Amino acid sequence: MTTGSIASKKERKSRRNKPVDENAPLLPKRQEDVGFDEFNGASFTGAVFNLSTTIVGAGIMALPATMKVLGLVLGVSLIIFMAFLAEASIEMLLRFSRAGKCASYGGLMGDAFGKTGRIMLQVAVLINNVGVLIVYMIIIGDVLSGTSSSGSHHAGVLEGWFGEHWWNARTFVLLVTTLFVFSPLACFKRIDSLSYTSALSVALAVVFLIITVGITIVKLINGSIAMPRLMPDVTDMTSFWKLFTTVPVLVTAYICHYNVHSIDNELEDSTQIKPVVRTALALCSSVYMMTSIFGFLLFGDATLDDVLANFDTNLGIPYSSLLNDAVRVSYAAHLMLVFPIVFFPLRLNLDGLLFPSAQPFHQANTRFALITIGLIALIFLGANFIPSIWDAFQFTGATAAVCLGFIFPASITLRDRHNIASKRDKIICIFMIALAVFSNGVAIYSDAYALIKKNPSPRE
Repeated sequence: MTTGSIASKKERKSRRNKPVDENAPLLPKRQEDVGFDEFNGASFTGAVFNLSTTIVGAGIMALPATMKVLGLVLGVSLIIFMAFLAEASIEMLLRFSRAGKCASYGGLMGDAFGKTGRIMLQVAVLINNVGVLIVYMIIIGDVLSGTSSSGSHHAGVLEGWFGEHWWNARTFVLLVTTLFVFSPLACFKRIDSLSYTSALSVALAVVFLIITVGITIVKLINGSIAMPRLMPDVTDMTSFWKLFTTVPVLVTAYICHYNVHSIDNELEDSTQIKPVVRTALALCSSVYMMTSIFGFLLFGDATLDDVLANFDTNLGIPYSSLLNDAVRVSYAAHLMLVFPIVFFPLRLNLDGLLFPSAQPFHQANTRFALITIGLIALIFLGANFIPSIWDAFQFTGATAAVCLGFIFPASITLRDRHNIASKRDKIICIFMIALAVFSNGVAIYSDAYALIKKNPSPRE
């Protein structure tokens, strides 16, 4: 197949509504420009796996802890509600991208708000994705080397197998994982190159879910699980305000907006992007609900911020130790394969922020390598100094994630430069912004208040 025939095919399909935006943060529109002459476009299945992998990352591990705060009924209801809200915000992004002929989220923000808007988007992606990738590393460290962030030590898989040694200490394990897993996977220049690892990562998440559900059902049958709390336990104002600390976690769980354009640009048929988004959201919502329900059923009020850390004790069923290890190892492997999917837009947006007028990123190997190494080093250091995934989720979810998922899409729609927003769109957008600002403002206040109470001043 010649380059010309590929170009002709892409003109009929993907490019019809998506011309190149020169101000976009380096999301290549024409695959022949990056030297992949035989690339005919990403498939529907590959796109669903890549988007699903973007969504189902570390957020799933904190969802059982949100059930502990919210109760099953309110918790599951909010998971479903957030899925619909995420779908609405992504649909708005796609619609305004078509109208403004923008090939990236950054280009769309630039179209609506100029250079300032594009920079705000790029900074938000940096904060959100660095925070999320730090969470991934923290969980991998918890799983393989153990954690003491909850006050008591929970042994890791390697510690349980071999005892405590220098080579299975947290820092060394994360260093080896970074050098031999994250770094090679981060070297791909096209997101569709990760479709197979994405499919494997989704399969590993399903393995984790199946084992968790199986363990819970066995314990339900033998009567060793108490009825979980269906509604939140609100006894005073402190417990009431604590309900809002779950919002950043739920918001973070659905943030995939920064990868939608990358996946859309590489699709063989651009009209498939909306079904891709809906399929991925439906798949991920099902996984989220099952994990939340069965994870909370299994551990109840003993559920930790990172539910994987709970899988280090005797579950009271046959082969408990083997099942514990299978759960933890499968999800740690899943996160290792999710890492490059989230890293991909992080690197692109940092390059677009630092070098907006430089030659295309995919042609500058030295710049590509330096930015990759710098970001991976930053994430590695963050994972070794931040103690808990809840702390990281609260920060990223209450700031950058809520901007990427709700505030920016709503602001673009309200700006309505192309006069295509309906009255219903504007009502939804006002609701999104009000909900985001109020909920996350309360979450930040509640976290700060809890921190002050936990660490009183020396004079008290």
